[in-house]
Amino acid sequence: MRVVVVGAGVSGLSCASLLLRAGHDVTVVSGDPLHRTTSYLAAAVWFPTAAGPADAVARWGATTYDILATEAETRVPGVVMRESLVLYRETPDRSHPMPVWARAVGEVREADRDELPPGYARGLRFAVPLVEMPEYLPYLHEQVLAAGATQVVRRIRRLDDVIDLGADVIVNAAGMGAGALVADDTVYPVRGQIVRVTNPGLTLSVRDENHPGGRAYVHPRSTDCILGGTLEEGSWNTQPDHAETSAILERCTDIVPGLCDADVIESVAGLRPGRPEVRVELDDGLLEVPVVHNYGHGGSGITIGWGCAQDVVALVAEAARR
Repeated sequence: MRVVVVGAGVSGLSCASLLLRAGHDVTVVSGDPLHRTTSYLAAAVWFPTAAGPADAVARWGATTYDILATEAETRVPGVVMRESLVLYRETPDRSHPMPVWARAVGEVREADRDELPPGYARGLRFAVPLVEMPEYLPYLHEQVLAAGATQVVRRIRRLDDVIDLGADVIVNAAGMGAGALVADDTVYPVRGQIVRVTNPGLTLSVRDENHPGGRAYVHPRSTDCILGGTLEEGSWNTQPDHAETSAILERCTDIVPGLCDADVIESVAGLRPGRPEVRVELDDGLLEVPVVHNYGHGGSGITIGWGCAQDVVALVAEAARR
């Protein structure tokens, strides 16, 4: 099949990669260079965030975890397994069920008391993939082109603007722009602001999803740390807020006191593509050719991307059979 993939973020490139492996002729269309995509800015640590439905996210997440873990083992650029700690302020309950995401990540253990910062009663320790997108996204893009994909730089307003490329199937993986291309008004922006600081020697990823000051996470990378962050539904503002930068630094230093020696490099804000549920489905009635949708991943693009891409390949095969 001749497949046109609209979008060159991590979702679009994952789809393109697997479609090429399945033997399809692939063209990737994007209006932005890689460094302008939301994917490029992402903290990109495996952890389900702001995406549903829960059962599908769990399945996609488990698949993606396995693929990224294998990439870390084979030293794919930018992918590592990162020791992690999730913090909880409630009194520890040894009979408390593990969160659903824990089924995908292998060994999860209760943190020891001396592993918890002041003010915390419970923590979970485990390892998950961390992806440094400034390395990984160009690598994935190069792999897709080397495997035979054609790249078209074109800004489009509607999905049928790519019909002239001769597609048998179109894959709509345009991230924040995907809803507008097909008049899906259930898509909304989820603004995320992060702060990038120097790494003072940290190796443990730490997060508190329910910090009194807002979401707090610290993700050490090879030469810096990503601190966050926000989940502001409905905000289109991509300018960093100075007050929010200070608040992020304060609550992240609260959970990782070692950050007091870190220097701020920059603050950035991006828009995650929110939707009540991730849309991965075959649409036969929209255009003169079948469309496979793959968008609305919220804050879970790196967490479920490869799993969603596998479903996209299956749906393209279904379109071919029809």
